[in-house]
Amino acid sequence: MAEILMCEPLELYNVLNQRRCVPRLAEINYLCLIDAREIQDYYTSHIPTAKHVKTDSKGNFLLSEALEVDSMHHVVVYDSNTNCLEERGRAADCAQVLAERSLFPVRIVRGGFEKFSALYPFLRTEKILYTIMELENLKIYPVEIIAGLLYMGDQQQGMDSNILKDLKISAVINISQSDTLESRSIKGNQTILNIPAADSVTSDLYSSFERICSFIGSHIKMGSRVLIVSRQGRSRCSAMTIAFLMHHLKYTLEEAWRFVLKCKAIMRPNTGFLQQLSEWELHTTGTKQTDLSGLHFQ
Repeated sequence: MAEILMCEPLELYNVLNQRRCVPRLAEINYLCLIDAREIQDYYTSHIPTAKHVKTDSKGNFLLSEALEVDSMHHVVVYDSNTNCLEERGRAADCAQVLAERSLFPVRIVRGGFEKFSALYPFLRTEKILYTIMELENLKIYPVEIIAGLLYMGDQQQGMDSNILKDLKISAVINISQSDTLESRSIKGNQTILNIPAADSVTSDLYSSFERICSFIGSHIKMGSRVLIVSRQGRSRCSAMTIAFLMHHLKYTLEEAWRFVLKCKAIMRPNTGFLQQLSEWELHTTGTKQTDLSGLHFQ
């Protein structure tokens, strides 16, 4: 029987917003998301791609054979407002049934639909069925690094006025070799900081670490939301995000690396940036604590 755990709304938000070539929600074995609320609540509004599970006359959850839980990498269930594992609500009851078939931990969303939809109202939907093409063309949002404060994405997301509005972004840091984000191209009041840097092993990001960390820190101190972007949202922005976590939260390079990797599985700082992050670790902690050869991707 699989383990049953709680997960924060941020974790589900990030699971929903992973991308490889296309959104990972288009992968048939990626996510099993179950809405355990009453059917009328599900039809009113739910989280995208969530499926509703029927109950029998005694209130026991009945999993359809078509629901291939045992092949899913992520298994997540939510009800209206369960906050802990000790609450014997609909989410907990459904999780027990899911755990009997799952090979991976079953996660219950803390605060349920009420909390998730309050944090991410733009992710509420009434849509029930999706074609593969629709899943491949879903809008993907930047991943959330620090809840309600720091986000990381690609340059297209940094230019999408709807995304900036939905996430209430106040500042965008664009790390790019030649492309810049102009304030006039964005329908909002975001502060734009352009950092010229190529995604090359010889490119210098280190000299910008102090400046960017100070910029981010000043914004989040005021409760403002910051989005870090680079062209593909994989190398430069992840290196900068790691550097900020090392500076702001006093993480080692390995701790910051694993933190960001959990938020975005395709993050890939190039080897030159890794060396610079190692030097940044020496600067922020006084010693190089992380063996670079021990850092692995998922």
